Amino acid sequence: MGAWALLLLLLVATAQAQVCSVSNTYFEVPENTNQSEPLADIYVPEGQQVTLGPSSTPLAFRIQGTQLFLNVTPDYEEHTMLQAQLECRRGDTVVTLLRVFVFVLDINDNAPVFPFVTKVENVSEETKVNTIVVPETKLEAHDPDKSDILFYTLQEVTPGASNFFSLVGTNLPALRLDRSLDFYQCQNMTFQLLVRDTQEQNAAPSHTATATVILEVQPADLRPPWFLPCAYSDSHVCIQAEYHGAVPTGHTLQGPLTLRPGPIYAVDGDRGINQSILYSIVSERDDGTFAIDADSGNLTMTGAVRSPKTFTLLVKGEQADHARYSVTRVTIEARNANGSLLQFPESRYRGTVALGSGAGVPVRDAASPSQPLRIWAWDPEFPDFDSAITYRITNNTNFRMDGETVVTAALLADEGVFYAEVEATNTVTASGASTVVEIQVLQEEAPTPTGTPEPGGGSTAGDSKPGVSHTEDQRFSTVEMAALGGVLGALLVLTLIALLILVHKHYGHRFKCCSGKAQEHQHPQLSGFDNQAFHAPQESNWAPAPSPSPAPTPAVAPEPAPPEPPSLQSLDSASESPEVARDGGGPAAVRSILTKERRPEGGYKAVWFGEDIGAEADVVVLNTPASDAAGAADSGSEDSSDEAEAEAEAEAEGPGGGSRDDASSTYV
Repeated sequence: MGAWALLLLLLVATAQAQVCSVSNTYFEVPENTNQSEPLADIYVPEGQQVTLGPSSTPLAFRIQGTQLFLNVTPDYEEHTMLQAQLECRRGDTVVTLLRVFVFVLDINDNAPVFPFVTKVENVSEETKVNTIVVPETKLEAHDPDKSDILFYTLQEVTPGASNFFSLVGTNLPALRLDRSLDFYQCQNMTFQLLVRDTQEQNAAPSHTATATVILEVQPADLRPPWFLPCAYSDSHVCIQAEYHGAVPTGHTLQGPLTLRPGPIYAVDGDRGINQSILYSIVSERDDGTFAIDADSGNLTMTGAVRSPKTFTLLVKGEQADHARYSVTRVTIEARNANGSLLQFPESRYRGTVALGSGAGVPVRDAASPSQPLRIWAWDPEFPDFDSAITYRITNNTNFRMDGETVVTAALLADEGVFYAEVEATNTVTASGASTVVEIQVLQEEAPTPTGTPEPGGGSTAGDSKPGVSHTEDQRFSTVEMAALGGVLGALLVLTLIALLILVHKHYGHRFKCCSGKAQEHQHPQLSGFDNQAFHAPQESNWAPAPSPSPAPTPAVAPEPAPPEPPSLQSLDSASESPEVARDGGGPAAVRSILTKERRPEGGYKAVWFGEDIGAEADVVVLNTPASDAAGAADSGSEDSSDEAEAEAEAEAEGPGGGSRDDASSTYV
């Protein structure tokens, strides 16, 4: 046995020495790995050659000498396995066939991908809670890395949307309804769906992807028709209106009845569906007195009611698809029409019209001058008869009513305010009422010329033609005229202020008033102050007054306060002679300071005026001779300072005693 075993080993070794072989036929390589080292060594017997066979992965391998190399960077997403077929040939004959396998290992090098960017899904409003509204197959992402496990997160974009929808699981991106939907509360909700190929957010490597999911809520037929107006307790319940109306006995109204709070009108409670509504009377106790239009809901009369009576109608509003309907109550009261009262919206109306307007000119509304004055009344019990109301003016022949508009009935030649009584009468019910209209007739401003007049009487206005008048009747409202007057008044005030400033600047020193030596030192250069523009009037119109007290800076002479006004004769005599003014020449005589002309005599103060009432008044302190100083002191009209001033003025006056001494006098 030992000899036979040794012989077998020798035969095998000899056979192996005659064929090709490789060091390893199975390899594992991570994807994206650049393999620069040889994969395997090839044993090639003498006289043979090794080549890559046709079953090899194209371009994946190469043979250099007796070594096998990986020629590409493996990618798991392209090839999960690479194969090299080695053929050992002696000439054209294949002696040995070898296979080498390279398995590519997958790594996390790709991000997951959603098959959509934005997905819009419709969800019915009546979908039940816990229903899967979007299945997993429509939302799941795909990851080229086969070994990756994907984790999903639903993020709300519309505030509050996460209260209604959620994902079934972290790894199961099916969308589930968690709360009942309301079409009127939220009609669409937007989410962002996030997917990650790792469980931990901070893991490396980690890849994410996002997509937008929009859920549009579709309205469902959940609500019946609603009669308007209605009060809502929520968006599902309507406390709908009931209608009331009144008709006169003995009359058949031709048009639709006027009801409160409005005409019969219903809408589909599901506004998103908005089915049209059909109307009908389902119960009536009026013997066919009323009829309703199936499409509009207008209620009309088919005959007159003979006596007062109350009708109760049940009106049904049904959807056009006959899926749902509602019923409301309509109460119609038939009343006696006699004795109803009309009402005016306003207690008094005010209008304006231009002076000189002829007959037929509309009176303008004072509150809105661009609109004609309109007066109308209404019947609160039978509003259907408002069109039967007529109007007339009862107490003023200058105006008349043209329908509801006030117009002139005659030429308005006088300016002023006119009052007129407007009487409204319902021709059907014979009811009536009256109101007062206050109409102001105003002078209208002349229109502004459209062209510049020329010396020959023509005009430079463009496009003027012979025989064609371009004068337009330009009328302005009271508000516009008031605004213009305010602007002009402001400009006038500014002009007066500027004028006063200029007068004060140039003539202010002539209005300063002081007494004694202060004024004498202030204006020593003034040489004359007779007002030559003043002339003595033919008669006096003032009363005598005592001499002013020598106050430091009197502005004007004190107001005269005599016990009794003197006669004209005494005034004239006082103006003619200073002796008469002394009242007998007594030491306590009162001297008048008012005179028509300036006297050269000294010893008194005087004020004289011109005939022009707007002219200036000069107050002059004339020189008092020394002989009169004692009398003046006894009378108490002047103090010691006045005596000193009088003496100084007498010395300055000189022998002439003329007007050249006026420079030392005080004036205003």
